[in-house]
Amino acid sequence: MFSKILIANRGEIACRVIKTAKKMGIATVAVYSEADRDARHVELADESVLLGPAPSRESYLVADKIIAAAKKTGAEAIHPGYGFLSENEDFARRVEEEGFVFIGPKHGSIAAMGDKIASKKLAKAAGVSTIPGWNDAIESPDRAVQIAREIGYPVMIKASAGGGGKGLRVAFDDKEAHEGFASCRNEAKASFGDDRVFIEKFVEEPRHIEIQVLGDAHGNIVYLNERECSIQRRHQKVIEEAPSPFISDATRRAMGEQAVALARAVNYQSAGTVEFVVGRDQGFYFLEMNTRLQVEHPVTECITGVDLVELMIRVAAGERLPFTQADVKRNGWAMECRINAEDPFRSFLPSTGRLVRYLPPPATMEAAGAVPEGGGVRVDTGVYEGGEIPMHYDSMIAKLIVHGRDRHEAIARMREALNAFVIRGISSNIPFQAALLAHPKFVAGDFNTGFIAEHYGKGFSSADVPHDDPLFLVALAAFVRRKARERASGISGQLDGHGVEHLPDLVVVVLDREGRHRQHAVRVDGFDAAAGTADVVVEGRHYAIQSASRLGEPLMVGACNGRAFTAQVERAYSTAGAATGGAKSPLAIRVAHDGTQIEALVLLPRAAELFALMPHKAPPDLSRFLLSPMPGLLVDVAVAPGQKVRAGERLAVIEAMKMENILTAAQDGTVGELLAKKGESLAVDQPILSFA
Repeated sequence: MFSKILIANRGEIACRVIKTAKKMGIATVAVYSEADRDARHVELADESVLLGPAPSRESYLVADKIIAAAKKTGAEAIHPGYGFLSENEDFARRVEEEGFVFIGPKHGSIAAMGDKIASKKLAKAAGVSTIPGWNDAIESPDRAVQIAREIGYPVMIKASAGGGGKGLRVAFDDKEAHEGFASCRNEAKASFGDDRVFIEKFVEEPRHIEIQVLGDAHGNIVYLNERECSIQRRHQKVIEEAPSPFISDATRRAMGEQAVALARAVNYQSAGTVEFVVGRDQGFYFLEMNTRLQVEHPVTECITGVDLVELMIRVAAGERLPFTQADVKRNGWAMECRINAEDPFRSFLPSTGRLVRYLPPPATMEAAGAVPEGGGVRVDTGVYEGGEIPMHYDSMIAKLIVHGRDRHEAIARMREALNAFVIRGISSNIPFQAALLAHPKFVAGDFNTGFIAEHYGKGFSSADVPHDDPLFLVALAAFVRRKARERASGISGQLDGHGVEHLPDLVVVVLDREGRHRQHAVRVDGFDAAAGTADVVVEGRHYAIQSASRLGEPLMVGACNGRAFTAQVERAYSTAGAATGGAKSPLAIRVAHDGTQIEALVLLPRAAELFALMPHKAPPDLSRFLLSPMPGLLVDVAVAPGQKVRAGERLAVIEAMKMENILTAAQDGTVGELLAKKGESLAVDQPILSFA
């Protein structure tokens, strides 16, 4: 067994590998860029080596620097994690040639599966079901149309070297096939330097289901069941679960056996994933093989009880797999939500900056540890409170994983865990995850890869997060305000006749961003400060609330009408337009539960009457400015002062989290003044230029 390994990655996956290495008694070496100098993976590792500047092309993607770090520290093996160089055959070969062990498949296996056209031919030869299509490079748009007709519409046009949704189009007729071929070819050449394009049958109502495989150097290969990964947004997975609520045992076995056959055909020796598209008739077809550890590997670990990272290390060290196919378990149900630094209410734009508050839900499971009886909650992360979410890398903050006895329990546990996940300073996609988990079709297991596009195709708004009982949020706001008044009444030195009174009748004013508000008559009876109890009556409905949570804590844990709850309740400067006539109000109470958030003022009845008379102050008109929709790097300004522009014309480009975002003119106009310079780091809503 190795005594020291280097992890050629960062963030959550680097921390994950370090946990298993520590359990095995293996010393670890972290590598980091200048942006990650204070990162969590650097702190957890035994040693660390600086690679270079923040951009990954100057640090995490430079093989020479990683090899040099391994030599300098005396590491014997290199674990690539996922992303960066994990599926780079040249890097894997170089690692081996330099005398290190690559903790992953052999470079020949990576090469065989890395080319989508070649891998489909190999899969077909190995007896794996493949989608009907044309797997040779296509030379022209006219030929693409001819092939599409032969296969039968709809068809999918894909770049051979594509990934992440780039170089992919679906065509339903000749026109779309002709145009899609040209677009895919151009995108592929620009993104991957390879303009080969192929065409295959588009499977309707498709599900994305993948099989986890594991092989050793002694010819042993097993499959560890499947993962359901159909909940995707723009080809990026959002929620993963194991097992799938859709496929039968017979389909599972057939997919698993084919995945093993493919792995055997390329002499696969590590953890890998064979991805399939599955139609509504449970017919399944090979998509591709990912020759690395997957982001969503924890759900497989939960239902099988194995540590995939440990097995990768043991296999790389030459050990045999410690079990056979007959020993593979499938216990309970696991689910993973990717918690990303993005704002779902602003078209999922990246959100970078400092984590002012980071309080994940209490973990009862740990990576590299056994799953407790009855399941639990696990958080895999690479961040900490006070740390930065840099703009240079992907947007993942953490992976929230739960395990339950069945799917119903897993969903309920995930919803409660999301309620308890506190993130401040940046935006996260937690409200969106909460909405997905509550959607009736998701709960029923009735979804496919088009689920998000179908139900949230026009974007995501607060209206997309309906709460089971919105008056419960009102009751919580009143309860917290009553608790605050109780504390205020104990302050010494109050003037006689002017002390804080405990009046049971209150009015909760729920605010919104457009300046509208709704008033709710509330009565708080039987408040007991010592027991933390009260009966809150909202519009005739009784909410018997009990909570020992202290004021000032962002989490409120307790019970309502005998049912346990976790909510986030805090004083906040209201961003709602109605607060004090448009100005920010320090009196607002923000309540968040099950993805729904309200901002409320809790007032005495007379104060509520006066508040209703306050005029709404309209926000300033900023239409003459181009504002940055996100924090990021201004990589290009495409216009100059005095230049006339037309609607849709490119104005500027902002880069954040490996994504370029092109800002265009909303209408015809003339550029006035440039207010930001190329290369400048922008804050959200910072003006870039003005219009004359």
